[in-house]
Amino acid sequence: MGRKRIRDIRHEELIEATITAVHQRGYGVVTMAEIAREAGASAASINYYFGSKEGLMEATMRHLLNKLKTAMIEGYGAANSPRDRLCAVMNANFSDGLYSVPQCSLWMQFWGSAPYSKRLSRLHRINRARVRSHFLAELRALLPADQVETARQALQCYMDGVWLQAAQSDVPVDPACARRAAHDVVDLVLG
Repeated sequence: MGRKRIRDIRHEELIEATITAVHQRGYGVVTMAEIAREAGASAASINYYFGSKEGLMEATMRHLLNKLKTAMIEGYGAANSPRDRLCAVMNANFSDGLYSVPQCSLWMQFWGSAPYSKRLSRLHRINRARVRSHFLAELRALLPADQVETARQALQCYMDGVWLQAAQSDVPVDPACARRAAHDVVDLVLG
């Protein structure tokens, strides 16, 4: 593995500062200056790396989506059946590196902002389509055709609801507990 460039390190610091600042203040009101202060940088550095607050939000969401993708690939690599792969989808969404109060908070605010921004809306559509596709692929192998869409909606709504609760939590969340509960919900949906 190669060494990280200073630019990449700075990029990651600004993204982590964005997660913290947006969670604390809210995307609608947080300023680039506040995000920069959180990162120990200047607002000019955000403009340099991302062009705008919206560009920074897009980069931050891409960062989180990459975390989700990595967790998904790891889970699929260990899965041996459609049920295992279905659980891998759930596990990825509740992975240790992704499922935290600040990240859930940022994700919810992203969902709220996406309809008003072409750049964010595109990311939102891609992610929703990807999750839908993963669920459908496995559920089609596990359930009769007339139950697949209802099961997909139930699982996706469950996942979204847990993330919404986490975003509003005053205490840290427990990813391992969330994964166990998600597996129980998979079992309920599958009957």
